[in-house]
Amino acid sequence: MKHLSLQEALKKYFGYTSFRPHQEEIVQYALSGRDCLVLIPTGGGKSICYQLPALLMKGVTIVISPLISLMKDQVDALRAAGLPAAALNSSLSEDESMNVVRDCLNARVKLLYMSPENALARAQYLLRDIEISLFAIDEAHCVSQWGHDFRPDYMQLRRLREEFPDVPMMALTATADKVTRLDILKQLNLRNPKVFISSFDRPNLSLSVVQGLAKKSKDKMILAFIREHKNQSGIIYCLSRKLVESTSKLLSENGISCLPYHAGLTVEMRTQVQESFIHDSVQVICATVAFGMGIDKSNIRWIIHYNLPKSIENFYQEIGRAGRDGLPADTLLFYTYGDVIQLSNFARESGQASINLERLHRMQEYAEAVVCRRRILLNYFGELSSENCHNCDICNNPPQAFDGTVFAQKALSAIARTQEKVGYSSLIEILRGNYSSEIKLKGFDQLKTFGAGRDVPAYDWHIYLLQMLQMGLFEIAYNEDNHLKITDQGQDVLFKGRQVSLCVVQRPVEKQKSLTKSKQKELPFSVVEQLDKSKSGKEDEDLFEELRLLRRQVADRLNYPPYVVFSDKTLHEMARLKPLSIDAFGDVPGVGDFKCKKYGHEFVAMIRHYSK
Repeated sequence: MKHLSLQEALKKYFGYTSFRPHQEEIVQYALSGRDCLVLIPTGGGKSICYQLPALLMKGVTIVISPLISLMKDQVDALRAAGLPAAALNSSLSEDESMNVVRDCLNARVKLLYMSPENALARAQYLLRDIEISLFAIDEAHCVSQWGHDFRPDYMQLRRLREEFPDVPMMALTATADKVTRLDILKQLNLRNPKVFISSFDRPNLSLSVVQGLAKKSKDKMILAFIREHKNQSGIIYCLSRKLVESTSKLLSENGISCLPYHAGLTVEMRTQVQESFIHDSVQVICATVAFGMGIDKSNIRWIIHYNLPKSIENFYQEIGRAGRDGLPADTLLFYTYGDVIQLSNFARESGQASINLERLHRMQEYAEAVVCRRRILLNYFGELSSENCHNCDICNNPPQAFDGTVFAQKALSAIARTQEKVGYSSLIEILRGNYSSEIKLKGFDQLKTFGAGRDVPAYDWHIYLLQMLQMGLFEIAYNEDNHLKITDQGQDVLFKGRQVSLCVVQRPVEKQKSLTKSKQKELPFSVVEQLDKSKSGKEDEDLFEELRLLRRQVADRLNYPPYVVFSDKTLHEMARLKPLSIDAFGDVPGVGDFKCKKYGHEFVAMIRHYSK
């Protein structure tokens, strides 16, 4: 193995002819035996940064992973490529654990995946008895109390540095802001570490936000969206178990293959749901945010957020589960004022109210933005960008501004005339002149501003008020039953003639059309993972479907998820290059030596038969 160059090893084991940005430098750094922190976004090739050094170094690389499902996914993928990997966790029987231990002691394993608890418990005997080449701490943000998936057990991992001071350590994560990065370095006690930060840009992901829809309208739009993504895997994230269940039921009743996933299900049921999804037996999962961290499924083509996420870190990690193969994928976020209220309450009840409220505020800014959404994401992670992405709803349909001073004055006047004792929904009812029971009970129907905005649709008022809230014209008194309070800036609008510019409301139907239209666009040329254009040939879409069917048959036979056999991207390349010999098949990107020998004859035979 030592005589192979890094490029040759990459092709031999993983089937790729070139590294992605930073990968080669990180691999070389790991081979030199030094500590490092690696930040590469989901789908950016993070795993190869420690998997390739593990295969080239003497001894065993210990990979610390937070979830059993994530370990299983990684180990299955490595074994499917003929690489010696194993996992030790609580899901194994005593005999299975003993077999893994025996393989480690006999140098038959190069990558050993363990939970932090398992690694610390075995530090004094198993880990002492094997030669360890590297500790790879995956999902390293879990070590930090500032991270979005903090796990106390991860904080104990610094003991590995104390027990094995000469073993290099690599910490890896897909999302961590500056505070979290510094905490990771401190908590793991990394020595003179080099920090590698890859671009957070995922140009293959389209970004769209729809504001202010009621549940019925959301559901209608989701059904239309999924029908536009026929037979494509996707995840819908919901804020509550109840919403997960109702949305899953709605989709199933409309003929969409869907299952719910949340903490209220038994472990066995959650495992079954996850297995169904990764094996392509079910198209859609409706889930709470707990779903997805343990999945390395590369062919998820879309993500929908039914509610506003609590932070940009969470949002970025969740949308990152789509398009891991680098091919186009769509993301859609629904955002309402009710989400802000609910998430603000959660944040204030948490142990870190101040920082959680600030993170929620930044998430609000993203959802209410009138500038390129990708630039907001990149800037949040410290990657300044001055270029628009042309693959988000703002870039594709730039909002038009108008003088909204009169609208703002009507809204602020209504708030003032209620003695600032009105909530968001009631304010819209006052402006629209709706005689609801609450309005009549409180006498708001007697206000001078009652019905002052009846010519403006309720949906439009919802959007305008969100814009005014973001501008700081009023704020929410969460400790006073969520009543609205006029700020100094709002007073200037109401009494001093300060001008207000609002954006024209884009109707939900128009948004749906724009989402469908944007799918047909060519992606920006900067997409790193687009198909290899250096090789001629036009993809045969019918052949791709035949290859996908064959992949499913092979995967079912071996009890692997289909994407573990070959990714969608590799199938697209096969459908374009149409290899008719084993040698040509081995040249397809994503086909390593082992997979070429194991699957080549079957796939080449099918391509030959199809090409006749």
